[in-house]
Amino acid sequence: MLDIPLCVRVDVDAVIAAQIDMGVCDAIEQNAPAGGLAAMSAPHLPKVAGINSAVAAPAQTAAPLAHAPGALIQDRLAGWVSDLTTLHELTERLARTGSLDEALDELLHAGATLVGARRGMAVLEPADGRGPASTVGLGLARADLGHIETVPRSATGYGRILDSGTPGIPGPVAQADLLHDATLDPRHREVAARLGYAASYALPLATEEAGRLGVAVWFYDEPAEPVDRQRHLVGLYGRYATEHLARMLELERTRHQMAAIADELLPGRLPRVPGVRLAARHLTGPRGGGEWYDALPLPEGALGLAVGSVSGSGPSALAATSRLRAGLRAYAVMEGEDPVAVLSDLELLLRLTEPARSATALFAYCEPAPAALGDGAGSKIVLAGAGHTPPLIVGRHRTEFVETSLSAPLGMLACWEAPSVEFSPAPGETVLLYTDGLLRRTGDPMDRAFARLHTAAASVPRALRDDPGAVADHVLRTVLPGPGPGAPDAGRDGEDAVVLAARFD
Repeated sequence: MLDIPLCVRVDVDAVIAAQIDMGVCDAIEQNAPAGGLAAMSAPHLPKVAGINSAVAAPAQTAAPLAHAPGALIQDRLAGWVSDLTTLHELTERLARTGSLDEALDELLHAGATLVGARRGMAVLEPADGRGPASTVGLGLARADLGHIETVPRSATGYGRILDSGTPGIPGPVAQADLLHDATLDPRHREVAARLGYAASYALPLATEEAGRLGVAVWFYDEPAEPVDRQRHLVGLYGRYATEHLARMLELERTRHQMAAIADELLPGRLPRVPGVRLAARHLTGPRGGGEWYDALPLPEGALGLAVGSVSGSGPSALAATSRLRAGLRAYAVMEGEDPVAVLSDLELLLRLTEPARSATALFAYCEPAPAALGDGAGSKIVLAGAGHTPPLIVGRHRTEFVETSLSAPLGMLACWEAPSVEFSPAPGETVLLYTDGLLRRTGDPMDRAFARLHTAAASVPRALRDDPGAVADHVLRTVLPGPGPGAPDAGRDGEDAVVLAARFD
């Protein structure tokens, strides 16, 4: 048996069994001579004027070809096997998608193959109202989708399905000839003529278990509609796709919730301290990792900067992140001028609250020197790191990593200790603090990832170097693959990443 997902295999087997029985009976009935089964192997010529069909054909004359029932059955079985093979391949491709957008795109491509259309549109609109709601197209630009959305929903096939108030699962809606349908809404006819489609077939994305998730609709360039065989196959595929979309939808909702929680655990806004300007970028991965940052004003005009990473992912990692960040803020206020003491206390907190977890952290005690004072004193930074990546200084005359001492992550040793490092950023220089998630997102080995980061920082245009946010954005766009809003997206396998930029006057 073909390796078809269970929910598809059960429905197909039942239909095939019925169709095979029907096909065999039909073939025998249509081809069996009146004399019974024994006469099936004998030639049977049609009655034609001047020919006695009861007389056997001469031996030297080729016997007429009979349409054997076995050949008809084999043709039908070959067609069914071909359809099932196609269905199996399409469902396998759908099962390999890992996000809601990928699943919707694959659904449209597979459905277009099954119904013989070239363009399509999927409208995700879960009946429970929890979202997310979206519309994606196949062969249609965003402007085209906008034109379709101007048509009254009640006049469209997908609108009838989405707005159906009847209980149960609505059936598909075929509109075979839009341009010559006298009952069609004029706006619908106008949009169809503008976009160049003449027919549509809408399939509900709904099952008893998943409920109604949305609808998929495919557009034909000429008046047409799927035949029964195509409707049957796309219906089977649609039921499997709906179950897969339901799983992807729940995963997407969980990701949004994890991202919202992670953002709430980070600073809502950065402090304003004379002599330094701050900017932060936080990229959230699908697993909800434990990358975090913090910036807090300290007594006597000082500033505390921190970044860190907690091992693991998910809600437990977020909870550990919240505890460590709250603890670090308390320790920084009490003894922030000694970063080693801050991290030592943080390590004790981690061992008491999360004995099975480790974490990396870097804390910097900054004493900015505002240019307005004009006393000639420069800014000073004292920092300590626990297994964390070194900061990067970006300036007009240098781009270099700060040399920090080797140290173990928090929670790895019975007693953590490491020396602190002091350095002075020049006026106009930006100090970048970042987590190792940024390096892992590149997919390169660590040495190449560090080189990639250094090259990106060195290539910041001079016009952007006065803005720490622009510096962080340029570094992210250059280091990480893929486009994204304000910063790139490494895809569904990306980890959390943090960049904290501090420009000193």
